[in-house]
This record gives sequence, C-alpha cells and structure tokens, in this order.
Amino acid sequence: MARNSNWLNSRQALTLLNDIIEDALAAVSPLRLIGDSLRRGDHCLVINDEKIDLTPFQKFWLVAIGKVAPYLTSAFLEHVNLPLAGGICLYLPPKPDEFSSLRLLPSSHPLPSRKSVQGAREILSLVSSLGESDLLITLISGGGSAQLTLPLAGISLAAKKKITQELMKAGANIRELNTVRKHLSAIKGGRLAQAAYPTQIINLVVSDVIGNDLEVIASGPTWFDSSTYEDAYLVLRQYELWDSSPLSIKRVIEKGRQGLLTETLKPGDKVFSRVKSFIIGDNIVALRAAQARAARQGWQSIIVSNQDQGEARNTARNYAGLLASLMDLERSFSRPLLLLSGGELTVTVQGKGRGGRNQEFALAMLLEMKKLGMEQGNWLVVSVGSDGRDGPTDAAGAWVDGRTWEKVKQQNLSPQEFLQENDSYNFFKKLRQLIYTGPTQTNVMDLRFFLLW
Repeated sequence: MARNSNWLNSRQALTLLNDIIEDALAAVSPLRLIGDSLRRGDHCLVINDEKIDLTPFQKFWLVAIGKVAPYLTSAFLEHVNLPLAGGICLYLPPKPDEFSSLRLLPSSHPLPSRKSVQGAREILSLVSSLGESDLLITLISGGGSAQLTLPLAGISLAAKKKITQELMKAGANIRELNTVRKHLSAIKGGRLAQAAYPTQIINLVVSDVIGNDLEVIASGPTWFDSSTYEDAYLVLRQYELWDSSPLSIKRVIEKGRQGLLTETLKPGDKVFSRVKSFIIGDNIVALRAAQARAARQGWQSIIVSNQDQGEARNTARNYAGLLASLMDLERSFSRPLLLLSGGELTVTVQGKGRGGRNQEFALAMLLEMKKLGMEQGNWLVVSVGSDGRDGPTDAAGAWVDGRTWEKVKQQNLSPQEFLQENDSYNFFKKLRQLIYTGPTQTNVMDLRFFLLW
C-alpha cells in the first residue's frame, strides 16, 4: 500500500504491516459490510439478525448520503434483491456508474456547496411525498453533514460555510461541529425523518464517529438530537468564534435560545416510532480484522483503543510514552508486538502549512520519541485515514520509525518548525514517508499501528 518502503532492515516490517492495513480496510468495504449485515428472506429483510417484515409495504425507496454513498448503494443493489420504486444517491467526484432505479446527484466535501443544497432539497422533496405504505431505506456514512446541507431561513450558504470552516480550523471535534451545524439546518437533527413521517425508515449506517453515536453521524438527519441551541452557542463561545460569527447565524441561535424557533427533534418524538437504525460497520471491525491478520503472521497484538480523540499532538505524547515504557521493559521481543488504535483526532491550525491529523500525529510522534531518547530502535508507527484522504491532501497518512531521524539529519530538516506551521505533508513528502492508498470506498475514522520488534 505504501509507495515508499526503502528502509534498512525495516522494509519487511513495513511490507507486512501494509498487508495488515489492507485487511483492515477490506473488512469495512461496502460489499463486505452489506454482505455480512443483510440478507433477503421470504417477505422479510434480515439486518444484523433482526427480521424486518416487508409485507406491510407497497413500495421501497432508497436515499444514500456520505462519502461511501455510491459504494454502499452498489453493494446494496447487488446483494439485496429488493425492487426499488426510486431514490437518490449523492456522490463526490468522479461520477459513478448510473443506477437504473436511482438518481445520482453531485455533492461536495468537506465544505458544503450549492450542489449540497440542491441535493438536500431534492431528497427532502422525495421523502415528503412518501406515506405509510412506503419503506425508505437510508444508507448513511460520514461526510453526510457537508453533502446534505439546507440552511435555515435567513442563513446563507456562505455564512454556514464560513462558520464550518472556522470551527474546523479551531480544532472543534465532530460532535461540537455537528451541534452547531444541526442548529443551522432545515434537514439535520431528525428533520429529514420528520419530513418523511409516517413513512417507515430503516437506517443502515457506517459509523465514522466515536461511540457510533447516531446523533453525530452525518449530523443525524433521521435520528433524534439531544443537543440544543444553547449548546451550539456554547460551542461557538468555547472556540471564541461567537463575536466574529455572521450576524445571520447569531440571530438564529439567539432566537433558538429564547425558544422562538423550533428545536431539533428530541428523544421520544413520535417520528422515531417509525425509524429503525442499524450500525453495519465501524472502526472496531477494521481493528479486529487487523488483529486477526497479525495473529496469522505470528505477531502479538493488542487493541489499545478505538476511541482516540483530542489534539493530535497530545495523543502522540501519550502513545510515545507507552511505546517508550514497553521498550524499557522489554529490550527485545520474541515476537513482534503490534498495538492498534482508532478514533478521530483534531488539529488546531495555527500555521500556514499543509497536512492532516494523521500526518500531524506521525510528526508529533517523531518528536516525542526523540524527547524520550527513543528516536532509534526497532519501532514503526503508521497513522492513516480509513477513507484514504488525510485532511486537504492526496495522502492517507504517514509513517515514522527508528531510522527516520537519520533521514531528517541528512536533509537538514527541522521537524519542530514543520509542526509549528502545521506543515506535516511537506515534511513527509521530503522524506518520502507519506502513505498513499487512493480512495478506499469506506470511512470508519482513522487507524493507527504501533509495531515493536
């Protein structure tokens, strides 16, 4: 998977670790997830061993949103023999092959565009026309928040785009970001389900958030929302963005805080008596597949966490301390030891460089290992985005090992300066230690691998 693997005696370790990463990604491919989670029975659909009776419904419809939408749709149509009356699938470029029973509509990510608004309007119009005898299946994956955008009255697309960008730059996590997004939207926070009611909805979800929280994934268009306008206000205050927020956004949030605007849909709303949700893929599925492959290779392995969160630099410091402790305790390993983790970190952007959270994590790991006197030795750290794209770059992530500092010295580079500028991409490009996968057709947060031997 990595294009560059020309290291000393560590080449075999990287090659074997690449095989493990490929198995992890294969386990969360849409075709595998749909095949493992769904099957068509006699007059029923079986999802995660729960039987859904299809006899009450006259027509079946499908809506797909998120980065994985076209691939989930293709896998669903291939695996589940369900005659669809119609539906809509959003996509990011390049345009996929046409589906005979569905409309393909373009969208955008990570920031919304006019295409996102048009797609949202089309989907809202479709589901609003359905009734109690219809079954609506939604395929939802991460990225749906940007793809499915319909600002509340009085808020422009430009204003919503600006506040989204500012929150990302400030290092807001996905829960905080989506709390604000939902309270500026006419379709998120359960409002799409409200428009479809009393249509029966089945959500098939590939999770890209910690804890598989349906309120957060794609901003929960067909699920309840326990956050409030007050919470949205507090998020903007926390990141010191309230005063500089567009006036239209401040007006809407203030009206919401005063109870002058309808809140997002809350738990217990009658709408959700007609909604069933199933998580069909997540980060732990990928990590367990990686662990199984490591075992077949004769490696020891431990899943440390699938809930990594917080600032990438701080998380790197913690993992560097863990690796250093293990290396102190065990100077040589009888078998390679692989620690695995997953989650979604954040980066507070202060510099003018280029990079993503995985590349920043890897660069911070390199510096932290040196601080601990462990810059040399038989260790390897890889951090990748499962969707194949780390931030606004063409790389999935980066790797560092016990020989990286030698290359740094040879090229007379200053890792600290690159980190201060949030320029991890250009740092690793110079070292030829970026990881390129191309689009993976899946999205289950980030994956990290720590190998000691």
